[in-house]
Amino acid sequence: MNWFRTRLVQGEDKMNSGIRNIIVFVSIVIVSGWIGVLVDSLLTEQPKGDSLGMGIWLILPMLTAFTLLLLSKAGWKEVGIKPNFIKNFKWYLISVFIFPVVTGITLIIGDIAKWIDLSELNLKIFMGVFFSTLLVGFIKNIFEETVWRGFLTSQLVKLNLTDWKIYLIVGLVWGIWHVPYYMVFLPETDMLMVMPVSRFIFIVVAILTMLCWSIMYIELFRITKSIWPCVLLHTVEDSLINPLVISGFISISPGKEILISPISGVITSLLYLGVGLILRASRLR
Repeated sequence: MNWFRTRLVQGEDKMNSGIRNIIVFVSIVIVSGWIGVLVDSLLTEQPKGDSLGMGIWLILPMLTAFTLLLLSKAGWKEVGIKPNFIKNFKWYLISVFIFPVVTGITLIIGDIAKWIDLSELNLKIFMGVFFSTLLVGFIKNIFEETVWRGFLTSQLVKLNLTDWKIYLIVGLVWGIWHVPYYMVFLPETDMLMVMPVSRFIFIVVAILTMLCWSIMYIELFRITKSIWPCVLLHTVEDSLINPLVISGFISISPGKEILISPISGVITSLLYLGVGLILRASRLR
């Protein structure tokens, strides 16, 4: 009986420690971007799109996650640093092709409906842009995926939350973390290329998009127990759909962006939601 009571107390202590870590982490994540905004307001002579403030916004969540893991003496195995490549080759392959396949479907739908003009899409030039941005995106996404999937998702899984609560929490925190970026760091011209709306509307749409996307990211992480398929997925996403829209390789009919944009259109997000649910079904099997 004493052994059982001791184990029960230890379990409660671990759960309380996990909840405390999540609260501390989320709190710092929410303010990290605004700390960066403050730094940039004091150091005005900086290159646009590559400021110290943006660096703080990107790196501080990862430093917080690592610090909490060290202080709580939690296992690093659950973060998914190991690639686990051999037994997960299929999932690595899938992670590379999810965004190209869904984007291709979106472009076909848009072209058939006359909502997307593909006349300016020069594949040779576009592929050059795509491959030239992969390395930088890969490095950047190591920071993001270590945080959102490796740390936050694994901590929530340990609390035995339902899948839907995990999707909701990770998606919301991931989205809220982006708010300073959309409010300050993101040039207005780039924002208007994606969707010609106010910054507030843009933020709402972006967070809803990330809620849909978070399912497939989380499920890839849980299936493979590794962050690296998620890093690949995120890297292909950044290098594919962002230049496609922002650099003007395609043009979307005014008013149809909310429906068919390869970045945040309703149809596109529903397709990614479907991919996430298929991955979830695969994991549960």
